[in-house]
Order: sequence, then structure tokens, then C-alpha cells
Amino acid sequence: MASPTQDGSGVQQSVTQADVPPGPDGWPLIGNTLQVANDPLAFFERAAEYGDLVRYELGGVPFTLVLHPEYVEQLLVTDSDSVEKFQFNDFSGNSNQFASEGVLCSEGEQWRKQRTLLQNAFTLDHIEQYGAIMTDVATVHVDSWDTNENIALNTAFSDLTLDILTQTLFDFDMGRRSEAVTQVARAINERSDPRNLSIFLPSWIPTPLQRQYETAMDKFEAIVDTVIKERRRADNLTDRDDLLSLLLSAEGTEGYQHSDEELRDQLLTFLFAGHETTSLALTYTVLLLTQNPRVRQQLRSEWNSVLGSANPTPHDIPQLTVTDRVLTESLRLYPPAFAVFRKATDDLELGGYRIPEGTAITIPQYRLHRDPRFYESPESFIPDRWTNELENELPEYAYFPFGGGPRHCIGMRFAMMELKLVLPILLQEIEFELLSSATPELAPGTTLQPAEDVRAQIQRRE
Repeated sequence: MASPTQDGSGVQQSVTQADVPPGPDGWPLIGNTLQVANDPLAFFERAAEYGDLVRYELGGVPFTLVLHPEYVEQLLVTDSDSVEKFQFNDFSGNSNQFASEGVLCSEGEQWRKQRTLLQNAFTLDHIEQYGAIMTDVATVHVDSWDTNENIALNTAFSDLTLDILTQTLFDFDMGRRSEAVTQVARAINERSDPRNLSIFLPSWIPTPLQRQYETAMDKFEAIVDTVIKERRRADNLTDRDDLLSLLLSAEGTEGYQHSDEELRDQLLTFLFAGHETTSLALTYTVLLLTQNPRVRQQLRSEWNSVLGSANPTPHDIPQLTVTDRVLTESLRLYPPAFAVFRKATDDLELGGYRIPEGTAITIPQYRLHRDPRFYESPESFIPDRWTNELENELPEYAYFPFGGGPRHCIGMRFAMMELKLVLPILLQEIEFELLSSATPELAPGTTLQPAEDVRAQIQRRE
């Protein structure tokens, strides 16, 4: 496998003496902001011409783009104590970071205590209990679609995964309140899409996107506060084993005491990230499968053999090897979390280059997953590429759709189980006829959204 590009002089340099990485020229004050805002994914591709470590600047903030698995592993694993999450409100000094007290954004001892507690809700034994709920909810949604109905896959799957999330991790039914979650997810992504430039502006500037975000967040936070109050009044709190009850039961216990704001931010985090990424994974997987009848047939043959006419269960998953390869390949091409962002809290040396303290770091899964040094025909959907031979040869961080290191996605096993249980129910019942472009324009915001709805017509299979 390919080695990272670096200075070939052979001269050893200290961190303070080493040069910063090369990179594209930018404009005074704004740096490369307009280049990135125009098309972040295309910028990553062009920037690769400078090597595996690339310097650029956004809104006065210095960035380093990391494009080799070796350096990714150093940052996320080896030197993880020397980096922290980069918060995009650093651009404008905004104080209203989304769910700033939740596990996605917290740091240090607060994060470690949160992570330790939350891991109890994501053990394999625990999440396997949710299997029947996942398949039951999926069946209800599939049955609600009419033959010949024209649906937006991204919207339909968002509703589906939100229902699964709330009925498993939180043990309640969102009902009509789900629209508020959908609205805030849309507002977060539009506000964070660099093409809109809102991410670089202070929150006190009343742009339409900022007003939309604040209105949606007010509704969202009100719903979460109501849910917390209702659950606190429940008599059997300690007898329930869902995530919400776990968080509430932990109040006042030794080693972990969280504020109302922290509790609310945990729910905000999981309600947004916990359904958004899975719905996107389903959207892109179905999109790819509509164009690949041979792979669809492979899947259905596997499901007929392993499942027969029954719904899948967690115990069936080890036998669903074709399903696993299809989802792995879909997540390679379209990782919902398309990039990981960090900030150096110390001076670092990476590949002979100096990464000064305070530098923001971009680690784009989207670009690394399509690197021709590690994948043959990287732009093509080829599930059969995932052989034992490839997996043994592939560098650890040439594929990391759920991040890596201590801060890897805590819900990874939950999400993969959900995908492997829901996909058979969708495709055994439905033939999706794609009505949109086979190669959708992408809108990378907080997650890798399609710029327009991915639409398909529903056909019932005989």
C-alpha cells in the first residue's frame, strides 16, 4: 500500500524548526474561504495535488487537510490527547454551539464521564434487545407507502430512523413532534453548509438561515424539555433500561452529576445525529442499488436463503455477508459524516511538517475513501471488492465512516444493526424506481446531504 508523501531531504527537524505544509494560495483576510464554500469536496480533490498534508485558511483560521491513513491514525489515536474537537463557532465567536454540553462537543473530564456512562446503553447485548422494535417500525413505514407513490427517500427514511431511535433509545413515540426534529435537522445542515457562508457569520446577524435555525431550535429544545419532564415524573424510572432513563437515573450518582442543560444537550445530540446519519446511509444505499440489479438479486438471494419469509433478527446478522459488503461499500462512497474536524492543542509534527497549536485539522473520509492508492476503481460501487485480502491489506484509516480513536461514533454498532435489519424489509417488499439523478449533487453541511431530494416511485414486489 502507498506510503504518505513527505519531504524527502532526510534532514531531521524539530517541531519548531519544521515548515508548515504546502497549500493553495488564498486571498488576503479570507484565505481559501470562497474556494471551499463553492464546493468543499472538489476543493479536497484539488488540494490533494499538494500532497498528503495541505495547508489552507478559512476566515482567518489556519487549517491542515490530512489525506493519508497513517497521519489520520496519528491524530485520532496516537496523539489524540494533543487535539480536541474543532467547533465551527470559532469562526465568528458565536457562543450558541449546537448541543455544546453533549458528548459530541464536550471535552476533557466531562467528555470521559459522559462517554463512560453512555457506553452502558450501547453494549451489544443491550442493543440486540432493540431488534424487534427496529423491524416492526420499518414494517409499519413500508406498509404506509402506496403503490406508485412518489416519495423522497431522504425524507421517508429520516421519518423511519427517527421513529426507530425514539422508540428504542428513548422509549417514547414522537408522533406529531417529529416534524420539529426534521425542521431542526434541515436548519442545522443549511446553516453549516459552507456554500451558504452562514457558518462564517456571527449569530447576531439576522440572516434568513440564522432566523430559521433559531426558530427551529426553540421548538426542538421545548420538545426535549417536555420529554425530560414527563419521564422524570414516571414511577418506574429505575426499572427502565433505555438511554433517557439511564441518564435520568444517573443524576446525583457518584462520579457523574449533570446539569439540566447537559441532559438536554445529550438528547439533542442523539435525536439529531442518531437518526440523521442512518437515514442518509439508507438513502445512498437504496440509490446505489436502484442502478445495480445484479447486486439487488444477490441481496435477495441471501435474504431468501437466510431469512425465508421472516423478518431478520440480530442473530441472523452474522450470516448476512452480502448485506454487510453492500453497506460497507455504500458507506465508503457516501459516508454520512463526510469529514472529522479537530484542533491542535499543542504543537504537533506530522510527516516532517509542523502543525502549530491552534491549527484546525480537516480529515475528510469522503476523499480518503475514494483514494486510488487504496481502492481500484474508487468511484465505482463494487461491494465484492470487500474480500478478506483487501481488508487485510487496507490501512486502518483508509476506511473509517464512523470516525476513529477514543471519540469514534458511540452508536456505530446500533447503526450497523439497524441498517442490516431495515434494508431487507425495504427491498423484500419494495422495488424502488429512481426518479432523480443517479449521481446526485451533494451538499456537505454537518452531514453529507443530497442537494435535492432523492425521489423514487414505489412498486410492490409480487
